Amino acid sequence: MHGSMFLRFVFIISAMVLQIASSNVIVEKIEEKVENECNLSEDLINEIRGYKNVVLKITDHILNGKFKGEVHKSLQTFTDKFGSRMAGSDSLEKSIDYMEALLKNEGLENVHTEEAKVPHWIRGFEAASLVLPRKAKIEILGLGTSVGTPRGGIIGEVVAVRTFDELRKLPDSEVKGKIVVFAPTWQGYGATASYRGSGATEASKKGAIAALIRSATPFSIGSPHTGSQTYAQGVRKIPAACITVEDAEMILRMYNEGETVQIRLEMDDYNLEPVTSRNTVSELQGTKSPNKSVVILSGHLDSWDVGVGAMDDGGGAFISWKAVKFLKEMGLRPKRTIRSVLWTGEEYGYYGAKEYQRTHKENEAEEFNFFIESDTGTFDPVGLDFTGNKEAECIFREVLNLMAPLNATQFETPADGGPDISVWLNRGFPGASLLNKNDKYFWFHHTEGDRMLVEDPDSLDRCVALFASTAYIIADLSVDIPKEIKN
Repeated sequence: MHGSMFLRFVFIISAMVLQIASSNVIVEKIEEKVENECNLSEDLINEIRGYKNVVLKITDHILNGKFKGEVHKSLQTFTDKFGSRMAGSDSLEKSIDYMEALLKNEGLENVHTEEAKVPHWIRGFEAASLVLPRKAKIEILGLGTSVGTPRGGIIGEVVAVRTFDELRKLPDSEVKGKIVVFAPTWQGYGATASYRGSGATEASKKGAIAALIRSATPFSIGSPHTGSQTYAQGVRKIPAACITVEDAEMILRMYNEGETVQIRLEMDDYNLEPVTSRNTVSELQGTKSPNKSVVILSGHLDSWDVGVGAMDDGGGAFISWKAVKFLKEMGLRPKRTIRSVLWTGEEYGYYGAKEYQRTHKENEAEEFNFFIESDTGTFDPVGLDFTGNKEAECIFREVLNLMAPLNATQFETPADGGPDISVWLNRGFPGASLLNKNDKYFWFHHTEGDRMLVEDPDSLDRCVALFASTAYIIADLSVDIPKEIKN
């Protein structure tokens, strides 16, 4: 190595060392800041840290013992047996009957169901095709609660836009009687899915006869993604469906190049009266005050009618009730009750959770201590995100630090992966949701691809170990997790 090259090498290494040192200082300062903001007693800190061996026991039993692979095997049996489980369908209700019987057979306690009304939407025949400037098939999936087209379908000229603002700037005369195609750029799930949720309403306001919306996904192989949509009060209800990313972009290009684009659309979709479904409940009852300060573990049992709901949200539901089962079989019974709730009607808007909250509202401050949910996949866990006041956060951080054996100590706030429990978290109850390596979650979300091949047995084991460990510690502590409830 030449002298100049050697000096350059030394310089680069020195810079890297300084950068690493600087990063460590930043991390230490962040940790010091968090520690300074917390005023937990030394006794409470030592009490929490005393659960280290319990976490090791739970982790070893699930990852290396007789429970290894059980979640994946049970979920596979369930999805093979029932397939998709859309709210209002026989398959969902039969799957709930099955789960109630299974939970009783597994020896869980206080197993029962609680009723909730859910929407009943029927997906009928759906087809779309490009008529001009050439003929081609367009893959579609109608959006939940969408109305259908008149019998025989419709043919309409297309207006294509990227954003709501672009549509609003167009004169009504340019949109009236046409099909609006939305091709928003992927900006994360929430922002992109807003077009799915409100696209039909915005198009209808301008006089459109239908709305076709780019699927809410960052990656596509020609698969449309379904989901729910809502008509605003007072607007004329028009058919709404998702199309693939590829087709949305192609149609937008054609339109912007001045081509006359026409689409034929036929949808035999319709809404029936709401029906009764059920949340499915099971428990590991606490040794003290079993009906007070309950810790909730949850996921939703319903799915869309494409795929089999393995990822959304079979995995989340199964790690929740399996955590309760595994703790019971390990003889780990905490002071407070740990309750698994498998929600119904989540995909249409948290119908099961909202009804559960309504029926438990009278004594909810006394009944509920902490909520945990998984609804963004059950891939390798990296930690938990959290919503709650500062004192609750300080306690929760200490608990989360014990999850090092699972490499799952990452903390984020607020909780982002618990739509059902947001019914409580938004009102001041503390809670958390699973943080996992879900970078490909929206590749399969609400598509035919949501099947068992996206689930990994070892990842499911780590997720259930995280849920079981966290729930046990919080349920067994000498103190409740603080809350500030807003009505």
